[in-house]
Amino acid sequence: MNPIEWIAAALGVANIALLVRRSVWNFPFGMAMVALYVLVFWEARLYGEAGLQVFFFAAQLWGWALWLRAGGQESRVPVRWLSPMGRAVWIAATAALSLNLGWVMHRFTNAALPYADAAITGASIAAQILLGLRRVENWVLWIVIDLGSIAVYLAKGLYPTAALYVLFLGLSVMGLREWIAAARAPAA
Repeated sequence: MNPIEWIAAALGVANIALLVRRSVWNFPFGMAMVALYVLVFWEARLYGEAGLQVFFFAAQLWGWALWLRAGGQESRVPVRWLSPMGRAVWIAATAALSLNLGWVMHRFTNAALPYADAAITGASIAAQILLGLRRVENWVLWIVIDLGSIAVYLAKGLYPTAALYVLFLGLSVMGLREWIAAARAPAA
């Protein structure tokens, strides 16, 4: 077993647990986790997900700044829903990104599972942006991503990472419930 994968998984647990609570301090743990996962995924020939970690690192910095501006340093950040049109646009853009990335990886690399890798990558980009924007729908995407990721990581023998994503799945369900309640709560 790869010790880097185990350390990244432990950092991921801390990251998501803090995220569910809407704590701004999730971001440093997330940045450390994704830095390590670049190595893990590259070695597994999951190139889309390796590149995704670079995006995640930048998105973590961006999200951290947004959440601090939203008042997240001392309290839990406020959240809200996308409009119906916003949802449709995000779904179409995510599907287009995923299909195109899958085709590129299939055609030009020796990627393992290029279309599954691309679907996870495209949906993760959308979910991470929605998370930074504090939209409740990010959790729905993370639930779908977690389910697909578990299957891919088991297929690639990344057992600690698959176990982490089982935990992420449970935390994503909790996050969705928490954020729905927060979005419905009257503004303080």
